[in-house]
Amino acid sequence: MEKYYKNTVFFAIIMIIISTFYLITVASSEQPPSIPAVFAFGDSTIDSGNNNRLMTIFRGNHPPYGRDFPGHIPTGRFSNGKLATDFLVSNLGIKDLLPAYLSPGLTDRDLTTGVSFASGGSGLDDATTALTGVIDMASQLQYFDEAINRMERAIGRNATQDLLKESMFVVSVGTNDVVFNLYRTLNFVHTPSSYQDFLLQRLQSFIESLYERGAREFGVAGLPPVGCLPLQVTVGSFMPSPHMLQRLCVVEQNFDSQTYNSKLQDLLTNLNTSLPYSRILYFDIYASMMDMIVNPYKYGFQNSLQGCCGTGMMEMGPLCIVGLPMCPDASRLIFWDSMHPTEAAYKAIADHFFQTVRQLH
Repeated sequence: MEKYYKNTVFFAIIMIIISTFYLITVASSEQPPSIPAVFAFGDSTIDSGNNNRLMTIFRGNHPPYGRDFPGHIPTGRFSNGKLATDFLVSNLGIKDLLPAYLSPGLTDRDLTTGVSFASGGSGLDDATTALTGVIDMASQLQYFDEAINRMERAIGRNATQDLLKESMFVVSVGTNDVVFNLYRTLNFVHTPSSYQDFLLQRLQSFIESLYERGAREFGVAGLPPVGCLPLQVTVGSFMPSPHMLQRLCVVEQNFDSQTYNSKLQDLLTNLNTSLPYSRILYFDIYASMMDMIVNPYKYGFQNSLQGCCGTGMMEMGPLCIVGLPMCPDASRLIFWDSMHPTEAAYKAIADHFFQTVRQLH
């Protein structure tokens, strides 16, 4: 009887140890990665409102933008609500929203937990921002230098360098370059392939510049399926082809996007090797969005090639205004206007981003 009792107690102790270990393991696996801040650079896909401060028509600080944002406020985000970077910082447990660097009243706390330097309409090609009058990538770097100086005054130089080493640097740019330069102008200098190479050279230089300033962990987004953006679908429907006047994705432009993304992944692999202690992740926005477009009902979407604002075919920025017909429920659509996703689509994109980040933490 005594032997049976001892065996039972021993077995119970072992089970408690195993259960405790399992609970600790599960709990730790559910914890978000320990990333203290996110700094974002690029275009309107991650611009939280920097363009509000500029004399440009490329702004989203007017209704109906922000219709589904907390408080129904048009913050300058080019969507009906939050962006992918807002959901990303929330998923990481940093804060609810990623503010724009040029936001009035930006605090030191806001800055040291991350901001967006991105500008709607920006691109890697200087010719892109010459057309739009927004913050080019070089100026975004200058603002970042300004931010570093401010953080060093607030928390000290060593703490700032430690912060930068542990933070995530998100770069999302390139779509405006191909839409407004490659496909809209008579480009006698570049073929699609040579223009991709030119853009990637500029992107490499930008990433290396961030690295020189202390960045070590990057999330770089590829191009979306450009040929499926409602604006491109509309323009493509007027081009002579067997599918003229039909709203279909422009296959050639999607092929160009895939080619660019393949080259981008090769570039990031090389940079991971050439930049010591760097971790550069590829954010596959093409696959995320294409899955939504091909399988809309899987995400609760109904219309996959038309925006919510106005006709959903051409309107964006200054053309998306109060008084136009609007869809009743933007969460059922992938696109908010003719270029930008809805909050619901951004959330799905951010969830994919977050899973990519978790794989390396």
